[in-house]
Order: sequence, then structure tokens, then C-alpha cells
Amino acid sequence: MPDRGGERQNEDNHPLYMRFSMVTSFRKKELELWARKHLGSDTCCVISDGLGAFTGIADAGHPHTAVVTGGGHESMDNELFTWVNTMIGNVKNSLKGSYHSINPKHLPRYLAEYCYRFNRRFDLKAMVSRLGYMAARTCPMPARLLKLAEVQW
Repeated sequence: MPDRGGERQNEDNHPLYMRFSMVTSFRKKELELWARKHLGSDTCCVISDGLGAFTGIADAGHPHTAVVTGGGHESMDNELFTWVNTMIGNVKNSLKGSYHSINPKHLPRYLAEYCYRFNRRFDLKAMVSRLGYMAARTCPMPARLLKLAEVQW
């Protein structure tokens, strides 16, 4: 499945796919590198809450609209961010419900697992057979490589 940055929505503005990645810092340059790696087409439009680091998205060549929310609970009422806030809450609850402790070392793997399930939720029957197919075709590898969710850019 191709890289999907952030979230994509259907006609009803419901998210179809998402990507969560661990970044080393929430800075302009790091987000620029992330955007170059994960946001595929130039038609991708990014809407953010106006944090300065998100200007790195525009530096990567993608249209970026900053909506300054002002913070606080009122900012969560902005319809532009409804699904993003919902998805972040769902990821947090999923991780808290699945793991007794969260090790930052394994965070990329936790996020990749959640995104894998979320992005394939429309065809749950195929998920298990696809996992079995890929497991049979994957060469043996050491545990240190098996734990990696993605190569850091």
C-alpha cells in the first residue's frame, strides 16, 4: 500500500487512511523531511493549527493552510480538526488498552501496528490471510531489525 500522509477523507469527510510516524523533534526541518518522504502528490493540501514547525510542509512544496486555534478546549470545536483529534484520542486509548507500559524505543512499532489495522479495516477478512502470506514470504531476520517500524529519514 502506498504511503499516505496524515489522513485522507471520503465524501462524508470521514478518514479513510492515516499515517502516524515518530519524529525526532517537532521542528520545521524535521516536518519538511517527513513531508518529502510521506506526502506523495502536489495535490495534497495540509491544514495545521498554525504551529511554526508546520511551515516545513510548505518548504517541502505542499500547499499549507495554517488555522490558528488559540489553544484550550474551544480549539477542539473547530470542525477542520474533528477527525484528527478523534484519531489521536483513539490511538492513545488503543495503546493504553493494549500495552501495560509504553516504551519510547518501540513507539514506531506501536504506531505502525495501529495504522496497519486502521488502514485495512474495510476488509478485515483479508487482513489475516494477507498477514500469513507476507509472513511466509518474509526472510528470517534478527530481532533488532524486526522491531523497526520504518527507517528514520
